[in-house]
Amino acid sequence: MKPDAIVGNSAAVISALQQQTRTIPIVFVQVLDPVSSGFVESLARPGGNITGFSSYDFGLGAKWLELLKDVAPGVTTVGVLRDPSIPGGSGALGAMQAVASSLKVELVALDVREAVSIERGLAAFGGVPGRGLIVVANPGAIVHADLIVALAARYRLPAVYPYRFFTANGGLISYGSDNLVEWRQAASYVDRILKGESPAILPVQQPTKYELVINLKTARALGFDVPPRLLGRADEVIE
Repeated sequence: MKPDAIVGNSAAVISALQQQTRTIPIVFVQVLDPVSSGFVESLARPGGNITGFSSYDFGLGAKWLELLKDVAPGVTTVGVLRDPSIPGGSGALGAMQAVASSLKVELVALDVREAVSIERGLAAFGGVPGRGLIVVANPGAIVHADLIVALAARYRLPAVYPYRFFTANGGLISYGSDNLVEWRQAASYVDRILKGESPAILPVQQPTKYELVINLKTARALGFDVPPRLLGRADEVIE
């Protein structure tokens, strides 16, 4: 089709596009670590035909773990549902490992693959008191979002998710960027590229605001009282 520009989301999609062209401008959204993935030379100066908007930095992993302990202080073992083939999954896990001992929790890596492996992994991990779950953003988790939320409820796992739609569909807590904002920002970059600017010098941008969403109905079903200070910080409370 020889388009003037391409917009894509997730590292898997951008990797496939990169294999097809090194000249057509590509604008990405929801890519966790574009530098480690080899899409850009640096965030400030991408240097090639690819630029865009990252969902979060690795440090958010530590925040997810803190939020889980805030709402479920009795949690001592945390399953981290991630895709090990994506750099962002390992980076977020590393950030959690840096604070795990201070929060007195043990981390267990759970790999996201197909639905069968997710069901098998959570069945083996869940159903034990003192356990919780953190879901790292990746295409597999997004595709199987409803399944993951349902399994967390079945095995009574308090869980923290990366995007609001998990919580809107019954998840306990989400903390992450607003996906719609990223897409709107991508449109602005496409506009600038079509007017002659090069993606090589358009910096990769990271979120300036993260949303905290809490589902009180799910908290009650799991038997947790969400601390008032946490409710006061929430951008949205689903009742």
